[in-house]
Amino acid sequence: MRKLIALFMLAGILFAPVFANAQEAEETAAQEETTTVAVEPASSPTIVDDEIVAEELSFHQVVKEKFIEGDPLYMTPVLICLILGLAVALERIITLNLSTTNTKKLLIKVEDALESGGVEAAKDLTKSTKGPVASIFTQGLMRYSEGIEMVEKSIISYGSVEMGRLEKGLIWIALFISLAPMLGFMGTVIGMIGAFDSIEAAGDISPSLVAGGIKIALLTTVAGLIVAIILQLFYNYLVSKIDSLVNDMEDASISLVDILVKHKLTGK
Repeated sequence: MRKLIALFMLAGILFAPVFANAQEAEETAAQEETTTVAVEPASSPTIVDDEIVAEELSFHQVVKEKFIEGDPLYMTPVLICLILGLAVALERIITLNLSTTNTKKLLIKVEDALESGGVEAAKDLTKSTKGPVASIFTQGLMRYSEGIEMVEKSIISYGSVEMGRLEKGLIWIALFISLAPMLGFMGTVIGMIGAFDSIEAAGDISPSLVAGGIKIALLTTVAGLIVAIILQLFYNYLVSKIDSLVNDMEDASISLVDILVKHKLTGK
């Protein structure tokens, strides 16, 4: 529940400035239109000023302008997919990095604890250590008295549980990767329908009639594809990170069993 609240808070923090900037841009555009009507048009100086302003537009301003031109009604769902997808991805990245353990050092500490204080000392060490590898060690040491086979089965079973925890949240990122282009294509279809409606109402094909609908269609499609590409990069990174953690878990588990056999600490 805390993670869900944190995700919504992060989404609100990231999402609020976008609408604020969009509203400011709309107000600025309205003021510019009023100023243009009130001021007498000049010939060459105005053209030069427009070119200078166009060159000075920052990346943030360009994105904000395209967001408004693509119609916030269709661009907002795509933006929501990006914000929620990034929120889940960042939460997973932090969680997986905190779950990373130096397995070599942990195995050395476990072996030293077994030599000095026995299995109970090793269990206390693994319980106080964070990460899935330490949790698997704890489950294996808890079954040491039942024989090496039970230790192996316990490690394998609990390893599957830890793997499920590591993969938690990836399904939502995959959902947003698929959903963002679909929403973009939906804006494309709606924009094209609006363009053909304008042609039908006018009874004539004119570039000015269809330009608006086609522009919305193209911008929403591009936005959906960009969101999908960004989230796909995060998704692939998370999958590779999980694979690395799972490999460490498997190698460390085999090493733990070898240590128990070496010290003859299994019950049978």
